[in-house]
Amino acid sequence: MANNHHSKRKKWYLVAIGTVVLVGGGFGIAAALRPNNGIDPSKLASVARGDLTRSVVATGKIEPLAKVEVKSKASGIVEKIFADYGDHVKQGQVLVELDKEQLRARAAEASANLQAAQAAVASAEATYERNKVDAEGPDLPYLKSTVERNRKLAADGLVSASILDDGEKAYQMGLNKQLSAQRYLAVSRAEIARNKAQVAQMQAALDSAEEDLRNSTIVSPMDGLVLSRDVEVGDAVSSILILGSQATLIMTLGDVSEVYVKGKVDEADISKVYLAQPARIAVESLKDKKFEGKVTKISPMGVEKENVTTFEVKVSIQNPTGELKANMTANAEIILEEKHNVLQIPEAAVVYDKDRHTFVESPDPGAKTGRQKLAVKLGISNGVKTELISGLKEGQQVVLQ
Repeated sequence: MANNHHSKRKKWYLVAIGTVVLVGGGFGIAAALRPNNGIDPSKLASVARGDLTRSVVATGKIEPLAKVEVKSKASGIVEKIFADYGDHVKQGQVLVELDKEQLRARAAEASANLQAAQAAVASAEATYERNKVDAEGPDLPYLKSTVERNRKLAADGLVSASILDDGEKAYQMGLNKQLSAQRYLAVSRAEIARNKAQVAQMQAALDSAEEDLRNSTIVSPMDGLVLSRDVEVGDAVSSILILGSQATLIMTLGDVSEVYVKGKVDEADISKVYLAQPARIAVESLKDKKFEGKVTKISPMGVEKENVTTFEVKVSIQNPTGELKANMTANAEIILEEKHNVLQIPEAAVVYDKDRHTFVESPDPGAKTGRQKLAVKLGISNGVKTELISGLKEGQQVVLQ
């Protein structure tokens, strides 16, 4: 009887355990099959206040407002250098001296040649004056009257024939001397002209030599900063007057008190860009700093490359501290519209329906999907953040799509 009672109790235990297992398993299966409405925290963002800017970005290099390549008008060898890159220089300040020894010798030779040519002119002019006197024949009137007188006296038998002959010979010699002097006078005149032309030639050579001597001292054409020094002592320098653009580059100077970025803007955005439009400039080496600028030039003609048309835009920036260096890569953010302290959400949270209406999803634990869809009204966007005009409150969470 006791064993029978014990057996019944054991059966009840087994039934109870089985029931617990079945119930627990049922709950476990139901939990496994129930959808998980939890949202990954990394997929959530909050509505927050801040400044928002809609802009167009033009990327380019920092360039000085004025940049000059210094080249020499004289050829020679670099003897002294008085400025290096990074130095501030004034207009007229000496930058480089070329070796003057050969240039001085050339100037001295040209001066000597000029003096010789001037002496030749003086000699030719003296010869001309002598020939001019002889060509005028100052004694001919006297000799002619003597001959005429002697002829009358000879006719009266008062003078001998020899005296008459001597007078006529003297007169004839005077005529011959006059003709010869007239011919030499023309030669002397031509010699003077030739020597004067040589004087002008020698004077030009002397002027050139003296100009080269002056030009061998190379001075700064402007107030500015030495951006690069391109020669060393002992380097040969060629003249820009001879080789033009191929002449030796001495230094590059620039006025960096104001710089500019020359970048390209897509044709889809160029209609929104105008002169004096504000811009902010950022450079890679000064990531935490923005520089204020403005649009100063817009190209009237676009350039097509790989089926994309862009327009060149110049943005100028004041640079009194010189922090912006030439050739730095810069992004010029041309400001189209800017709003301060407005509600904003990530662009990635915005959902568009087929009619381009805008919605966001916000966490809702009570909803079947764990989220609810809310209509919102949006304002400007910078491509990452967008302005929220209505539909949500500050601090409310949205789901990133």
